[in-house]
This record gives sequence, structure tokens and C-alpha cells, in this order.
Amino acid sequence: MSASEFPRLFLQNRQRRVSLDLPALKAFSCRGLTAILELTAKPGDVLTRLDEISIALISDKAMSHFHVEFMGIEGPTDVLTFEHGEILISTETAARYALEYGHTTQQEIALYILHGLLHLRGYDDKTPTAHQEMHSIQNALFAKL
Repeated sequence: MSASEFPRLFLQNRQRRVSLDLPALKAFSCRGLTAILELTAKPGDVLTRLDEISIALISDKAMSHFHVEFMGIEGPTDVLTFEHGEILISTETAARYALEYGHTTQQEIALYILHGLLHLRGYDDKTPTAHQEMHSIQNALFAKL
């Protein structure tokens, strides 16, 4: 797949509580997309069929709404990925986990971006084995990028 055939990637900041370096996240997202397109597609891959990918950085309040609406689960989550190419990331949840795991919010969000892109490539984390595989790939890509 040539660069001109890649899905266009949009990054939107729709929250005000967490300060972020958006140009750096956009550049990371583009590198991540390139790296993930080099991986073998899994069943359920939609990434190669998408014209665009939209990554929205949102608040816990907004994420809670989407989490209930689409997953039937109360409260915020870190990332939601939709097959039509939308990835929602809660910046407040990322900030909390970043403190817990000892890195920056920016790094945590970068991991969530990779996570969402991997879901679009057909990877899932529904079973312990699939979860381990996906997180291993995600962490290796993060270290490389």
C-alpha cells in the first residue's frame, strides 16, 4: 500500500482539561498507522478499506456517555474504536493511568492510539491470549516509534 493509498488521519482535541502536544501526537499517529499497516491483517481488518481515520481526544464525561451508549457499561474507559474508523480516547483516564504506570499522559495517549489502530487492523483483546498478543505488539511498536 503506497502512502497515497493510506487512510487520511485526523486528530481532534475535543476536551479542555488535559494539555497535550497535538502536533507530536498527530506525527506519532501517522508513524503508528504506517507501522500497523505493515503488520499482517487479522480477520475483521477494516483499516485497509477506510478512507479516513478520526481520533478524538475527549473528556471522561463524554467517554462515559459513549461507553454506556455503545457498550452498555457505566463510567469512562480509556479508548473506544469503531469499525467506521473513529477512535475515541479519554484524556482524563489517560492521565490517571499515566500516573499509575509512571509515564506521561502524552505517552499513555500514544499507546491508546496504537491500541485503536490495532483494533482497526483486526486485532482484539477479548481473550487472555489475544490480549497478550495485542499488548505485546502495541508495546513493541511504542518502543520502536
